Amino acid sequence: MLIQSFFVNGIAHNSYILGGAKTCAVIDPRRDVQIYLDSAKAMGWKITHILETHLHADFISGHMDLAEKTGAKIYAPKSGNSRFDHIGLSEGDSFSIEDMEFKVLETPGHTPEHISYVVVDHSRGEDPTALFCGDTLFVGDVGRPDLFPNIAKELASKLYDSLQKLLKLPDFCEVYPAHGAGSLCGRAMSAKRTSAIGYEKKYNYALQIKGRDKFIESLTTDMPEAPDHFSRCSDINRKGPTLVKDLPSLNPLDPSSFSNRMNEKHTTVLDIRSYDAFGGQHVPGAYHIDFGGNFATFAGWVLPPDKDILLVSETKTQAEEAVVWLRRVGLDRTIGFLDGGMFEWGKAGLQTEHIPQLSAIELNHKLTAGPSFTLIDARGKGEYQSGHIEGAIPIPFPDLRKRYNELDTKKQVVVICNTGHRSSLGGSILKQHGFKDVSNVAGGMTGYNAAGLGPECPMCVAPHGPKF
Repeated sequence: MLIQSFFVNGIAHNSYILGGAKTCAVIDPRRDVQIYLDSAKAMGWKITHILETHLHADFISGHMDLAEKTGAKIYAPKSGNSRFDHIGLSEGDSFSIEDMEFKVLETPGHTPEHISYVVVDHSRGEDPTALFCGDTLFVGDVGRPDLFPNIAKELASKLYDSLQKLLKLPDFCEVYPAHGAGSLCGRAMSAKRTSAIGYEKKYNYALQIKGRDKFIESLTTDMPEAPDHFSRCSDINRKGPTLVKDLPSLNPLDPSSFSNRMNEKHTTVLDIRSYDAFGGQHVPGAYHIDFGGNFATFAGWVLPPDKDILLVSETKTQAEEAVVWLRRVGLDRTIGFLDGGMFEWGKAGLQTEHIPQLSAIELNHKLTAGPSFTLIDARGKGEYQSGHIEGAIPIPFPDLRKRYNELDTKKQVVVICNTGHRSSLGGSILKQHGFKDVSNVAGGMTGYNAAGLGPECPMCVAPHGPKF
């Protein structure tokens, strides 16, 4: 038995190939599946099984594409009522791949339909050797049960029972979760990507909570914000995602064609350049999501899923890479990019907008001069509470889509986050809603604190924490 793991930065997604002598299974595959085909070929394996632990909320799964390319059967939770062709699995079901026996446990809690796969390698022994637990158990954490707010406490109670079931496995049984540090599917995952049942029993904070009631309270209180695309992705995965080969192609558009298309009703513009480049000049009305930040999560969170997307990028290659990331979070309608970028746009004499970039020192000078502007802290609630600039108004960047009307459009607005990425996105949203004088704080609270102007924020310096 051989296990290969695959990690996607940004969405912090783990997937796996579990192979024997000639055949293998792919577990919780990502949407761009060529990496599994290449790995299986290199090992001389035939992909015969595609195993899903649950209907993933934060990314679009590659089960449909992988099945189409390999002819492998898809195995998924029966209780998920998925609409694609699959073999539904319930508690007590089992199947084999060569000497490896897969036993199914129902482990709801993170989602209602969750299952886990316990693997016994009969070529070596009769004890469980590996657990593929999806988003039920993580390294240092457990799955969040609040993605379905109306039944959060019910799911938290089910999660408590599911974990007790998993903890009955041998201490030496290896744990292979579907996410790692940086994912919003949990609260505080470890940077380590695999573990063992015994180690998690001893050191996982959630498993130290005594009693069902305290566990439920802890797992349904002060959880991180859940991005908008979490509910959309679950539905797409249930229906069966459109095959990648059937999605629109990315076409180069000259400035005139780009300008004409962006003015069509069901079209939006996304600028993926660095925030300082966006600030210098950008297409009016564009969203800004810095490709160097947590691109996929931010895009899934704020972009309207029912519109065609036009990209402004530094290069064609960057635009093509962005399409892959957008498809990973269910944004499938990217139809074109600005050929030649803002250089060609400027040469065409077309209108541009600007967002000035303020250094930490410049912000401090403005604060010292008096409250002549509105300072928006675009970070999450927990980050704001851990340390913020006095007088800053806490409005997380996704909320600016609706809460912009709480602000005075005639007053200068300065937006700050940890580094400048989220605040630039927030600034682009404000510009869409008629705010003329918007500035972004380059370096964010990280730079502000580094300049000795504020206390060091633990979330700013945590090397493996969630990259909001």
